[in-house]
Amino acid sequence: MTRPLSLNPDRLFPSDPTQRDIARRLYAEVAELPIISPHGHTDPSWFAGNAAFGNAAELLLHPDHYVFRMLYSQGVPLDALGIRNKAADPRESWRLFAQNYHLFRGTPSRMWMDWVFAEAFGIDVQFEAATSDLYYDLITEKLATDAFRPRALFDRYRIEVIATTESPIDTLKHHAVIRAANASGEWGGRVITAYRPDPVVDPEFEGFRSNLQRLSELSGEDALSYAGYLAAHRKRRAFFAEMGATSTDHGHPTAATADLTAAEAEALFARITGDQVSAADAELFRAHMLTVMAGMSLDDGLVMQIHPGAFRNHNPWLFDQYGRDKGADIPTSTDYVHALRPLLGKYGNEAGLTIILFTLDETSYARELAPLAGHYPALKLGPAWWFHDSPEGMRRFRNQVTETAGFYNTVGFNDDTRAFLSIPARHDVARRIDCGFLAQLVAEHRMEEWEAAELAADLSYNLAKAAYKL
Repeated sequence: MTRPLSLNPDRLFPSDPTQRDIARRLYAEVAELPIISPHGHTDPSWFAGNAAFGNAAELLLHPDHYVFRMLYSQGVPLDALGIRNKAADPRESWRLFAQNYHLFRGTPSRMWMDWVFAEAFGIDVQFEAATSDLYYDLITEKLATDAFRPRALFDRYRIEVIATTESPIDTLKHHAVIRAANASGEWGGRVITAYRPDPVVDPEFEGFRSNLQRLSELSGEDALSYAGYLAAHRKRRAFFAEMGATSTDHGHPTAATADLTAAEAEALFARITGDQVSAADAELFRAHMLTVMAGMSLDDGLVMQIHPGAFRNHNPWLFDQYGRDKGADIPTSTDYVHALRPLLGKYGNEAGLTIILFTLDETSYARELAPLAGHYPALKLGPAWWFHDSPEGMRRFRNQVTETAGFYNTVGFNDDTRAFLSIPARHDVARRIDCGFLAQLVAEHRMEEWEAAELAADLSYNLAKAAYKL
């Protein structure tokens, strides 16, 4: 016997009747606003080639580490799910997902997936073992139609702009195809890149020296000398900006920054490009380069994003077998006050610079991040991120940062996802949570409802568009 699947129109709104009525009215004003997706990891080849997605597993299971990390935690092998295993039968992988869907009860992944099943594909029965084949066949059949090709879905969900994330050693060939399609009038969707220099900034990144050699080839500069290395970054940043980039992104283990003299930096660069790199030198170089990159952003206008505090690839066996981004990154405690002082001491007072700061350490919200963003003109706070991109995570963020930083030192919502159809689902969750938060302020007579309506539109659309210069 199958169970019905339906999405309650009041989901995530406050249970208090007065607040719920206000939240409904606020949400009605923002529900259909276009989506600004200023930072994410969707594949630009989807929009360049506009090829149909192959099947349900390829679209909804394989790109989503939120999903397969939960399954892996319960002993489901990644090979059986088809993760980097082309021999796996996608229908069987999908069945494993269906059999274990109960594991996602109460999680944001369950909420996003149910939205996709009900809203995107019109399915009205619950996803479970008994309905696995029904889901797989229906979704895969729809994916073969023109209405479910990447560009059509982009348009269907009112996505105004998506920023993908590429490294300086990426040629951006897919973005070139998209730009040509825009220029010819073939398609009007705006897909831009963002400059993520981790592979050539982090001396502990796999293949660091060969990455520098590739950077030299693409830039025409000697990236194995410090002066050439900086020149190579400037050239690649300029190229990314020509290809539409408005931002950079930096995924460092910590928020450490440093401001070295030219002589100190050159000596450090010689050490980190040698045969043996100490952990201390690697950390100091990353710290120095955050400050250097802030200076470059002041020069070229690219918005700077800092995403610190993840212990990447915590599971060494998994990393050896499957590579990075397979669900084994773990949050760590992160210091911001002391770590950011060298960078902010040099550039924090520059109103023409925008640094958007994220955290995986929620204990820092009220103690460090909100006071910093509430003071330095250059600093803004990114939304609740990654493990905290959830209803409760979003509420905690608003509750802890608003009193000190206000709303306008934050930048709206980022979906930060590889799973394409979770984008509208995630934005819907964020809009509902923010409308509920604002409804409480209105009900407590701390804000007029017309102000809350303006704020709801800002949080849903305007702040992200302004902060990322979109």
